[in-house]
Amino acid sequence: MIEVALPGTGGMMPLPDRWLSCLAIRSGGHGVLFDCGEGTQIALKAINWGFRDIDALCVSHLHADHVSGLVGMLLMLANSGRAEPLTIYGPPGLSAVVACQRLLARYLPYQAAVSELWPGETFAVGGLRGTCALAEHRAPCLAYRLDLPRRPRFSPERAQALGLPVQTWRTLQSGQSVEWEGRTVLPEEVLGPPRRGLSLAYVTDTRPVEAVASLVAGVDLLVCEATFGDPADQPRAVETGHMTFAEAGRLARDSEVRRLVLTHFSPALRDPEAYRPEAARYFPEVVVGHDGLRLSLAFE
Repeated sequence: MIEVALPGTGGMMPLPDRWLSCLAIRSGGHGVLFDCGEGTQIALKAINWGFRDIDALCVSHLHADHVSGLVGMLLMLANSGRAEPLTIYGPPGLSAVVACQRLLARYLPYQAAVSELWPGETFAVGGLRGTCALAEHRAPCLAYRLDLPRRPRFSPERAQALGLPVQTWRTLQSGQSVEWEGRTVLPEEVLGPPRRGLSLAYVTDTRPVEAVASLVAGVDLLVCEATFGDPADQPRAVETGHMTFAEAGRLARDSEVRRLVLTHFSPALRDPEAYRPEAARYFPEVVVGHDGLRLSLAFE
């Protein structure tokens, strides 16, 4: 299972009723936060999610509305009593940005490592497998995908037929072979066929390019930017490296995602819900995000 929350849904600047865009997820006791603009730690507090289980921060790009809250987040994690290591992922140049913010957060009770990613590189957070693709924006920008694999179903009947004691079952369930009565028993002898896992993607500050479409193909949840609602703003979207509601809907449709949630709204977009039909023309089940939105993904 993956729990998902949108602490903030705004772009460019925080508003009195809208924090800057970020995505928080939890799974198996591990947490990941995508983007960390000004005030993100306050937005997280507003949804009553703790800080100590955040094991990774994934930064899309180095514009201020996506990284200026890092110092506050690092200090909040310290004040929460965190001692476990934290990894901050992002595009090249992230190390210099974090180093500057660490001037205000010199002494932390945990290790904070920076890992600069190139498109296609992978990483892991607990049981989650992450990868990224190059987005198209005015600065180097990454779109992210997380996958939670699901183990094949274990067959106690097949294990019993092989005469395997119960104490060997867990090892086989984890995908490892065991030695029993002079022979090697392989996991596939007691496991069923592969089963569909869970997947989600976080896409912001980009045009709808092929690399992003390939990354998000078939995900259970696509959290996608929709900076502009009015079709008349299409030229502005192209100029600034963003998407419209309609483009986000087409991306979800063409990539055959299962669910779509829109986020990263322009400060000029006072009522994002009013533009829902623009995306729904292409992806009818679209959800217009709002600060505090929570949902979950569960295995079939």
